Amino acid sequence: MRHRRKRSWPSAVLAASALSLALLSGGRAPAATPPHIDIEEFRYAPPLVTIAPGTTVTWTNHDEETHTVTASGGTFASAGLEGGESFAQTFATPGTYTYFCSLHPYMRATVVVE
Repeated sequence: MRHRRKRSWPSAVLAASALSLALLSGGRAPAATPPHIDIEEFRYAPPLVTIAPGTTVTWTNHDEETHTVTASGGTFASAGLEGGESFAQTFATPGTYTYFCSLHPYMRATVVVE
């Protein structure tokens, strides 16, 4: 007696749908949510994000202290962010963008646009 392995029809449909979306979007599946970076405990979390050109990244300060998001090359900078405040930056051009807190320069992180 031969046993046949059952195929999961919903899984096959989901896989085909994901492949179709990836092909339609130039090989990349669309991001589920825009990138978000938390500022907490005097760190940017996550410290490294990789995004596609045209993506907007949002930072939110969860510390009681004021922090900034300041590009090392001067291409962007936030005002001082109090606890609960956010800053958003859209990255149009591919490249590596390192940034830091101008009030606490040891706080550093990176956005890679490719």
